Amino acid sequence: MDPVCGSVWPKVAVLLLLAAMRPRTEAMTITSTGSQTIQQAEGDSVNLGCTYTPAAEDKGELDIEWSNVSPDMTQKDKLLLSYAAGATHNYYPEFTNRMKFLTEPNQGDASITISGLKVSDTGTYQCKVKKAPGVDMRKVTLVVLVPPSTPRCWVEGGEEKGATVSLRCKSSKGSTPLTYVWTRETGGAMPATATQDKGGELLIKNHTDSNTGTYVCEVKNAVGQAQCRYDLRAYNPTNKVGVIVGAVIGALLLLILLLILIWLLIICCQKKRYQKEAANEIREDAPAPESRPSSRQSSRHSSFQSMAGYRTHQGVQYTSVRGHLPNIHESGPIYNGGSNSPSIAGDRATSLKYDQRYGYAV
Repeated sequence: MDPVCGSVWPKVAVLLLLAAMRPRTEAMTITSTGSQTIQQAEGDSVNLGCTYTPAAEDKGELDIEWSNVSPDMTQKDKLLLSYAAGATHNYYPEFTNRMKFLTEPNQGDASITISGLKVSDTGTYQCKVKKAPGVDMRKVTLVVLVPPSTPRCWVEGGEEKGATVSLRCKSSKGSTPLTYVWTRETGGAMPATATQDKGGELLIKNHTDSNTGTYVCEVKNAVGQAQCRYDLRAYNPTNKVGVIVGAVIGALLLLILLLILIWLLIICCQKKRYQKEAANEIREDAPAPESRPSSRQSSRHSSFQSMAGYRTHQGVQYTSVRGHLPNIHESGPIYNGGSNSPSIAGDRATSLKYDQRYGYAV
C-alpha cells in the first residue's frame, strides 16, 4: 500500500464524518395540506390554503405571488395577486373585489379567499413564497360547478291500469354528471315491477291501484342537489275504439262544416257579382228621356206667336206687337178696321203649316 494513499484516506473519512454530524439547514417550506383539487358551487366562496415556514437562513425580503397557471406550457402564467415590501397588489379587475388574503401574509399564512365564484374561475392556482435564499410553491386546482336546478316531474303517456307507466324527471340546469334517483315517499315500498335508469326515468309495468302514491325524484351532482314530487294515480282503461270512432266522426263533421262554409261564400260572391253586372246593364240600356207633347205644342205655339207678331199687312193696324194673338184655330178679325172687313190674319193663320227646316209655321 502506498504510504501517501494510506495517509489520505483517514483524512477523507474524518471530513465525511464531520459533514454528517453538522446540523442540516432547513429551507422555506409551505406547510398547507389537504386535497389539491377543490370542487365548489357557482356563487359560493372558497379558501385556497398556503401556510409557510421560512428557514433560519431566509433573511431576504418576503415576496408572495398567486397566479393562474396556463394549461398551455408555451404561455405565461397569469399573475393575480402579490405581496411585496409590505403592500398587496391586484393585477386583474375581475378579481379586485373577489380575491384577497385571509390574514396578513407576513405572519406565515399566504392563504387567499375567492368569493362569488364563476364557472370561468375554474383553473389551477399556484402560491409561490420566496424569502431569499428560500423559496417554495404549491398548486391547487379549483373546479367551479353549477348545482342542479329544481327538476320537473311528469308522467309520459297515461296512468292506466295494466299499462306501463313512465315517470320522468329532468333538471334544466346543472353541471354534469347529474345523477337521478326515484324513491317512493307514500304508499309503501317501491313496486317490484319498477325499474329506473340514470337519466331520470322510472318505469312501472302492469300498473295497479297498489302502485299509487307520492314519488320523489332527487337530482344531484358534486356541489348540490334538488328534488321534485309526483302523485301517481291509477285510472281504468279507456275505450280506445270509441275514442277513435269519435275522433273520426268529429273530423268528418268539421270537414262538412268547412265545405258548407266554402259553398256559402261562393254563393254569396256569385250573387253580389250578378247584382253588379245587372246594375251595369240597366245603366247601359236605359233610353234618353223624351220631351213631353205639351212642351212641343207650347214651343210651336210660341214660335207662331212670335212670327205673327212681327208680320204686317197693308191696311192692317195692330195696337201692340206683344198684345193678344188669336189661336191658330180661331177665325175673325184681330183689328178694328170695320165690321164688314174680313179677318186677313185669321185666314192666313188657318193656312199656316209647321216647317221643320225653319222650326216654325209658314
